[in-house]
Amino acid sequence: MIASKSIDYRLIFALMIFLMSGCAMTGNPRGPLVLAEQGFFFVGGHYVPVANNDHIMADQMYVHYQIPQEKRHPYPIIMIHGGGQTANNFESTPDGREGWATNFLRAGFAVYLVDQPGRARSPYQPEVYGALANGARARSGVEQRFTLPKPNNLYPQARLHTQWPGSGTKGDPAFDQFFASQVSGITDGGVSEQLNQAAVAALLDRIGPAIVLTHSMSGTSGWLIADARPRLVKAVVGIEPSSPPFRNLDLIGPPDWFRYSKNLDKPWGITRLPIAYDPPVKSAEDLKPVLEEKADRADLTRCYRQSEPARKLANLVNIPILIVSGEASFHAPWDHCTSKYLTQAGVTNQYVRLEDHGIHGTGHMMMLEKNSLEIAQLIAGWLERHVEQRLPIPLR
Repeated sequence: MIASKSIDYRLIFALMIFLMSGCAMTGNPRGPLVLAEQGFFFVGGHYVPVANNDHIMADQMYVHYQIPQEKRHPYPIIMIHGGGQTANNFESTPDGREGWATNFLRAGFAVYLVDQPGRARSPYQPEVYGALANGARARSGVEQRFTLPKPNNLYPQARLHTQWPGSGTKGDPAFDQFFASQVSGITDGGVSEQLNQAAVAALLDRIGPAIVLTHSMSGTSGWLIADARPRLVKAVVGIEPSSPPFRNLDLIGPPDWFRYSKNLDKPWGITRLPIAYDPPVKSAEDLKPVLEEKADRADLTRCYRQSEPARKLANLVNIPILIVSGEASFHAPWDHCTSKYLTQAGVTNQYVRLEDHGIHGTGHMMMLEKNSLEIAQLIAGWLERHVEQRLPIPLR
């Protein structure tokens, strides 16, 4: 009898260890995610002749897709990473939590993740693209912009940053994981815009209508993709999309905080490359940028806009657009300028400051931070209200 009980206890203990190890391997207390299909393919790309009568391929874009078994939304989401990053921004977080791709799969969206042309699994071809952009991003810049902005105090909101998972500096496991993922890319931003526009347009032509979610540097490409395929882009979600209209903004710390560049970095307002306006614009100079006389708040920059009468962004006017900013991000001082520019150009959009929705302390890499799931829920809720739905899609 005693032996029998002893065996039972050992079996129970073994079962507990098995169950615990299973949970640790999945990292997911919410149960398994069931997929109907997953895979990868390339879009775009063309042969380029090289020496010895041979060829390479350039301009192709890697696409990884997953389609949930329980699909509750008619349109998939295409997620486009920002500068120095790859699609792994959306796959999981540096501290091992589920990433936005899985969050939205659980919500019933099909998800397409891309590596921008010339980045990661979309091979870089130096014969075509030239030298890499100054090598990989340095540790100090990653800390200053993404993970630990407080000590540098370059913008008013830096002191509010609380959501990076860990210390945000060298030696912390989450930081080391994130820093290991940083990559170099194409030096010329205009070339990247052109390649992204063409490649994602080809993706839309292949898969049909979709929602385009951009982050940071890819924000300008999002506007150009919508301009090229206005009937196939069902919404644009701009996560802190690029620099403000017309001129880049330098963050210089107190007391002045902000300084605009002297160059017209985005001569077409929100893009480097031509985008359709109505009445048509013969030259970017026709937009005649002017600077607001006064900022909306002391912690915000003044915004550039078109001279009146403002031209309309002809192909964006009927596309639902959401712009999302984190409370503590280095984008917080200027993302409202992009929203204002779109509004002046006749494009209805909603600008969301996360702190206005009870989500505080968020930085630029919000899809990786501790409150990433809350932000995914906010975005999914907005899509449910503004984009055609078949069934409710609550995130669980």
